[in-house]
Amino acid sequence: MTEDDLEHDVEHDVVVIGAGYAGLTAATLLADAGLDVVVLEARDRVGGRAKTEHLAPGVWVDHGGQWIGPTQRRIRALARRTGIGLFPSEGPGLNSEWWSGELFRYSGPVANGQPDVAAEAVGLALELDLMALDIDPEAPWDAPDAADWDATTVESWLRQQDVDHEETRNAMRLIVRTVLTCEPSDVSLLHLLFYIRSATCSLQLYGHAGTAQDARFVGGAQAVPDALAATLGGRVRLGAPVRRIEHAAAGVAVHADGDVVVTARRAIVALPPALAGRLTYAPALPGLRDQLTQRMPMGSVIKCHVVWDRPWWRDEGLSGCGVGDSGAVRAFFDDSPPDASAGIIVAFITADEARVWGERPPEERRARVLDELVTHFGEQVRTATGYVDTAWADEEFSRGCYAGNLVPGAWTAYGRALRAPIGVLHWAGTETATVWSGYFDGAVQSGERAAREVLDALAVPADRWPERLPESGGMTGTDDDRAEIAALTLTGGRRGDA
Repeated sequence: MTEDDLEHDVEHDVVVIGAGYAGLTAATLLADAGLDVVVLEARDRVGGRAKTEHLAPGVWVDHGGQWIGPTQRRIRALARRTGIGLFPSEGPGLNSEWWSGELFRYSGPVANGQPDVAAEAVGLALELDLMALDIDPEAPWDAPDAADWDATTVESWLRQQDVDHEETRNAMRLIVRTVLTCEPSDVSLLHLLFYIRSATCSLQLYGHAGTAQDARFVGGAQAVPDALAATLGGRVRLGAPVRRIEHAAAGVAVHADGDVVVTARRAIVALPPALAGRLTYAPALPGLRDQLTQRMPMGSVIKCHVVWDRPWWRDEGLSGCGVGDSGAVRAFFDDSPPDASAGIIVAFITADEARVWGERPPEERRARVLDELVTHFGEQVRTATGYVDTAWADEEFSRGCYAGNLVPGAWTAYGRALRAPIGVLHWAGTETATVWSGYFDGAVQSGERAAREVLDALAVPADRWPERLPESGGMTGTDDDRAEIAALTLTGGRRGDA
């Protein structure tokens, strides 16, 4: 399609590619501003990496993302706007820790069966938090030590730390595998520090009350995008995988399966960079952007749900949550509905273990998950009535979860291309967020940013721009922030703001 064809045949103002949280946020804001918007989604559902399966009335599992935290104000506002309720994810009882061949019970966000190890791990977390305050989330490559941090893997950094216990390093490796779903040797230290910076502090990234896992959505995390899509109505087209984008100054022609061609003045590509890089562009994208997409692989995770008639572990004073330093499952959580009408534990197989177990059939994974939960809870685990899992690396239109991670050297060499528009093309998705990157809140932030870029580019009058969503929590790097970071780390990442 030529420039002249685009100039005369453009049908819409904006086409959004991807109907996850980012794409639907952008589309909703643009539609609210009066623009003609079309959303193309490859799957037969909306939600992207939010995928809810209803097992029975009032009983559901989230195969993808599911939690939100108190400082994630954008996603909380969006949940209120769509009428989706929240409920606390943390229940009473002791957590479980399998470490160095022993079973411990503990309370709080930090496993403390081995107090010396826990203390050293908190010390390393605090060091990372203070280092992260030197990063501007808008430009991590400009940090004073960015080049050194980006040339260092997280694994290399851990091996350089002077600790008394190797278990301390293993505890930090567990955190990386659970939070980033990759091995510490896969990712640069700069990327981990950026991730921490976007979330305020490291202990905001795990634990329950007051952290990123503070609350869950009533009815599952897909309920919010379902509600947004219902409002957009026929503007959302499902089962339309985009394969090719032709772009010129006059607009874009987006080609999807089924001989679908959508033309528009602007496009928002709301896909993970790894998937955005697999589309064909005419003309081809600049090398910097394309090579960035080659250096941001998706994380590896299998999310496994075990179902019982009721959460029986609560009778034993247990929370249903725990961690371990060996085996396929390194972290698990009580995932039961708020009325306890079923008992559900969600277990995570991540990083290298996900790569191994992703090649095995679900029945083998089920047997292994049950065996490992028996270690924590005893033989009653085997009374499970159901099991479902999702190996996200096999998902055609995700190719991994939770998010893409930049490999060593990528932030400093290619990071500038992550959000920068290319002509009439704009980029969204949680990977492009500067606050809560990798989370729903980051996806919402990215969709709002991309929508405002388009409104500005199309010279839409300011009185038609939708109201901004509430800003999410963050730090600016002042001395007061450093003092608060230290307090947060020592208190398990909890803040009082909501």
